[in-house]
Order: sequence, then C-alpha cells, then structure tokens
Amino acid sequence: MKHALSLRFVLPAAAAAALICAAALPAGAAAMPKFAAPKPYGTSFQTDPRHDFTKHISPRHDGILRGWVTYYRSGVAEYEPIRWAKDKTGHTEGHFEGPPEGDVRAYASRVAKNVVFYSATGCKGTTVTVKSGGLGAKRCSRSELISRMKHTHRPALITVYRGAIVKVQEIYTP
Repeated sequence: MKHALSLRFVLPAAAAAALICAAALPAGAAAMPKFAAPKPYGTSFQTDPRHDFTKHISPRHDGILRGWVTYYRSGVAEYEPIRWAKDKTGHTEGHFEGPPEGDVRAYASRVAKNVVFYSATGCKGTTVTVKSGGLGAKRCSRSELISRMKHTHRPALITVYRGAIVKVQEIYTP
C-alpha cells in the first residue's frame, strides 16, 4: 500500500515537471521537423505541387522556399519564389529574379512572433555577415526583419511551418 501511495504523488509531479519543461521551449521548437534546404543560388523556381494557386493567396506548405517578400502588412508577409540568373554580359556574377509578370506563384503567411532572422549584412545593414554558401549568419530582431520586409526585396531562405514564417535567412547578393 505504501508503494501505491507514493505513485499517486510521484506521477502527477512528473507530469507537471514535463509540462513546465515543454512550456520553456519556443512554440513548436521540439515538434518542428528538419526541412531540406534548397540551393541558395538555384537557377530554377521551386514548386509547391500541392498548392492551389487558383484560390485566394495562402501560405506555402511546410518547408523552405528560396524567395523574397514582396509585401508586408499587419503581421502578414506576401512572398514569391526566386531564382538566380547568371549575367550573360560578364559585368556581374548575376542577380535574383522573381516569376515573370502575370505569374500567380505567390504566397501569404503570418510572421511568427518568435521568428528567427539571420541577416547577410548585419543588423544595421553595414557589414557582411555570411557563412559558407552565402547565407546570413548574424541573428537580428523580428523588428529588423519586418523593417526590411517593408522596404526592399531581399533574397532569403524562408521557412514556413504550420502556415507561419518561422525562419528567414538572407542570401548574400554579390
């Protein structure tokens, strides 16, 4: 009987401890799967075969998109896929470009409150902060990310999970 009595106190305490530990993690951190990242300088547009572009603009399916934000308002970002176009004149290495005019490949997702943002030009935009592969390595605030979303199209790897943008990693453009 003594053993059964102690289990009545131990099991609820263990469950409470597990809940406290889970609450300390960022939302979805433990459950978010690892997504395969596309090549930062890929030369074709990524597809989302399960997405229905004939309906209203909506979030991309879970995963990482090489793209840029085209519009931001009230916590929601509209974004589209991009590709690297090599310069045929030889003056530069190339540039990123979005889909042609009239193309409907666009998405809209809310930006998560705990979004992770890695800048390729530092938080003030004055120094190059990249790691191998040309991806941003300097972690900056959500407010800095939103400021950039409002002002220019910046190439990035955009991670979408459960309909929200949870990570943005800028791609350095030479």
